[in-house]
Amino acid sequence: MEITMTTMMARNPTEGVYPATPDYVHAMEVSNPSRLLFVSGTMGLDAVGNAGRDLKEQLDLIWSNLRAILADAGMTTANIVRVTSYLGDRSYAEANQDARVAALDGRIVPTTAIVVQTLRDDWLVELEVVAAG
Repeated sequence: MEITMTTMMARNPTEGVYPATPDYVHAMEVSNPSRLLFVSGTMGLDAVGNAGRDLKEQLDLIWSNLRAILADAGMTTANIVRVTSYLGDRSYAEANQDARVAALDGRIVPTTAIVVQTLRDDWLVELEVVAAG
């Protein structure tokens, strides 16, 4: 039985498209994944379902919740290949970016941030991710 390793390669063309920023990659090529995990939108809720008191606490809870979901699938944040952020306000963009970069240990993946009205006023941010392993 041949064992293949999942590899990830950032794709940032330098011609024909605007330049990528230090925290952004245009695309991620994933080769040889044996499985994919599509994670639903995850909020900054504690173990009993209460929203964190502020943006920082909610971002910390979101990434903690994502780590638990990934661990249940035998994965870590190193397996994340895409992040979509739903922000309750555009002013949350920088804190969200900083939390994502920290949670991924500086590894850059394709990401999209969208400003939305969340389902509840106390839900400030929601993230969905795709992971490959």
